[in-house]
Amino acid sequence: MNPSIAILCGGGPAPGINTVVGSIAKTFIKDGYRVLGLHEGYKGLFVESPRVTEIDFPLADHIFNRGGSYLMMSRFKPSDQDFAHRFNLSFFRENNVKLLVTIGGDDTASSANRIAKFLEERDYRIANIHVPKTIDNDLPLPYGCPTFGYHSAKAEGARLGTTVIEDARTSGNWFIVSAMGRSAGHLTLGIGSSCHYPMIVIPEMFNKTPITVEKIVNLAVSSIIKRKILGINYGAIIVSEGVFHFLSDEDLKNSGVAFSYDDHGHPELGKLSKAHLFNEMLEHKLHALKIKLKTRPVEIGYEVRCGVPTAYDLVYCTHLGIGVHKLFKEGKTACMVYVDHLGEVGPLYLKDLQDPQSGKILPRGVDVQSPGVRMIFDNLLHYIDKNDYAAAASFVDNPQVYDFHKILNWE
Repeated sequence: MNPSIAILCGGGPAPGINTVVGSIAKTFIKDGYRVLGLHEGYKGLFVESPRVTEIDFPLADHIFNRGGSYLMMSRFKPSDQDFAHRFNLSFFRENNVKLLVTIGGDDTASSANRIAKFLEERDYRIANIHVPKTIDNDLPLPYGCPTFGYHSAKAEGARLGTTVIEDARTSGNWFIVSAMGRSAGHLTLGIGSSCHYPMIVIPEMFNKTPITVEKIVNLAVSSIIKRKILGINYGAIIVSEGVFHFLSDEDLKNSGVAFSYDDHGHPELGKLSKAHLFNEMLEHKLHALKIKLKTRPVEIGYEVRCGVPTAYDLVYCTHLGIGVHKLFKEGKTACMVYVDHLGEVGPLYLKDLQDPQSGKILPRGVDVQSPGVRMIFDNLLHYIDKNDYAAAASFVDNPQVYDFHKILNWE
């Protein structure tokens, strides 16, 4: 039987998945390999009859430039019981699988490593190579290497964000926009700076002070008052969803927003639009300050995950797919593939990226001290500083409370 490789996709979608899959397939097919696409992520390896599609050249050529993922995805994470009782070893043996390619984030990579070790213990050696994917851009790749899908998601987010700020200008309203990014603010910063939003709020800004509801809201008020001083009665504030995951349960309970709670008494943030949540918090504050203006929430999230990849990601994902073939030929395994700005392919070994304490791969955050980011914060955003106190006193009694640098302890 001809040797084969298996490909699966875990987590959520990102533009460029089909490009990676199609490029891998085309490259291995020319070497005589069968390419098997597993549907539903890891779930397909822990059922008796997995849903498998053999990817031939016409199929690879048909999907490589499309959005979404031809291979159905899932967030299934195998447990110890799954490995002990439900692992489908026969799939690998009957199909002569030599390589398992996984496409996903850090959880997907860690599970791939477990599978490789599991098979080796049963005298079935198989290589595993991971392709890092997330629109959040938060995997710890070398400097200058984005995770694929980020640039396409940012471009679509900027398109949506531009219509929002135009609506704000046209209608004289303020919009509260939330963008995806559970651990890092790359996508929010990219969209906000592309659209020239007067306030951008990301978790990394709070590098010298804890994140609280009050500070997040005060940053928004700071921008609103500054624009009023400038005679600009509209605007948009973009907030990374990640800031809400750093808030304490007590802080959320005291925010004035009605939540549903899980069995452990924790607010169920996953069920609530972060834009709606922040909009509610801001409205409470503006009412207390007797500042009259209209605010409207807008969520930018699922809309950017399955878009058609931009030319950047089409080329980048093609390089990643071919890079998988290169590393496999070199005998590399238990690694992530990366491609630098010159097109040089290299492996990143999972054992070198994992935190020694938790074993998890730590996210790559925005460097708020980098020159490019500081240019945005220092020149693009609108906020109160000490030079505005006299003018701001016409709107609030205590302007220093809304001083951008004081709020963040950046003085």
